[in-house]
Amino acid sequence: MSALMKRVERFLVSEDGPTAVEYAVMLALILVACIGIVKSLGTSISGTFTTVDSTMGSSS
Repeated sequence: MSALMKRVERFLVSEDGPTAVEYAVMLALILVACIGIVKSLGTSISGTFTTVDSTMGSSS
């Protein structure tokens, strides 16, 4: 029983687990930010191409 308690205590004191969780949370936040930026940029570029297309179409 003492060995089990020492293992549990070592697990709770160890900082490897929380560090991995922190990195996973940071990665998730970075991915969400990147997806939002790409989506916003895509919408903006689409609007620009639509404007250019309509301008070129009307000048022919």
